[in-house]
Amino acid sequence: MKIKFWGVRGSIATPGSNTVKYGGNTTCIEIRTDANDLIILDAGTGIHALAQDLLKEMPVKAHIFITHTHWDHIQGLPFFIPIFIPNNHITIYGGIDPVTNETINRALSVQLQYSFFPIREAQLNARIEYVTVTPGVPVKVGSATITPIVLSHPVLNFGYRIDCDGQSVFFTGDYEPQLNIYDPQDDEFAEFQSFVDAKWDEVVLAIKDVDALIVDSSYTTQEYASKQGWGHGTYDSGIKLATAANAKKLFFTHHEPTRSDAHLDEIYQDLLRNNAEVGCELLLAQEGVDISL
Repeated sequence: MKIKFWGVRGSIATPGSNTVKYGGNTTCIEIRTDANDLIILDAGTGIHALAQDLLKEMPVKAHIFITHTHWDHIQGLPFFIPIFIPNNHITIYGGIDPVTNETINRALSVQLQYSFFPIREAQLNARIEYVTVTPGVPVKVGSATITPIVLSHPVLNFGYRIDCDGQSVFFTGDYEPQLNIYDPQDDEFAEFQSFVDAKWDEVVLAIKDVDALIVDSSYTTQEYASKQGWGHGTYDSGIKLATAANAKKLFFTHHEPTRSDAHLDEIYQDLLRNNAEVGCELLLAQEGVDISL
């Protein structure tokens, strides 16, 4: 398998001179199997640059897996040029929102309303299909098996494991490890902690022994103290997860939008210095870099 990051920023795109090295586009990851099947994880603003790259290999058959429908993970969909070109086949995967009971087709159709975009959904020329995924139920794309698991975030959020060609990748989407909402002295603490522990074990099992873990690491541990419940992880929580799951490579992504390249470099050097004993390779996700597993 091959991985390429087209968007690594969280919450809002941050173009400019301070984000040239790591990139300022929001989440989008390209996965290619050995048979060249195209799997795309999320459709943030980075998917626009991916679309330009795909123009040289028409017709396009793409499988887009949406972790969740917050803007920074879907706002690139209307700018994914292959949806406007005949003979392309685009399949979009995602869950049913438990609050609205809407399926993943809403992610594109809402954005293509007259008030928000000049082109209507009916004007798309590609063949567009929508597939509803179910937690724990694998989906096949060519020789790849994609397995979704629900992860903690303030909206329905799927992590996806991709197994193919004897290799594996897991992407968390936006993920804050489950916290115990009770104080230790509360009667409910022990029971809720059992739930937290069981969910942790479930997540670790889903990620077990992956070749690459791509994890939401928006905050430092110090920053997280004032951001609990916002739905994002830390560098340390990512390392804890990778260690528990025996991941071989750990990619930190969803870079906080105010972080400059220089700040990310500083954080990365601190991570390497303070985690020399960690058994997996630590890497910062960077736009435009090709990774072969």
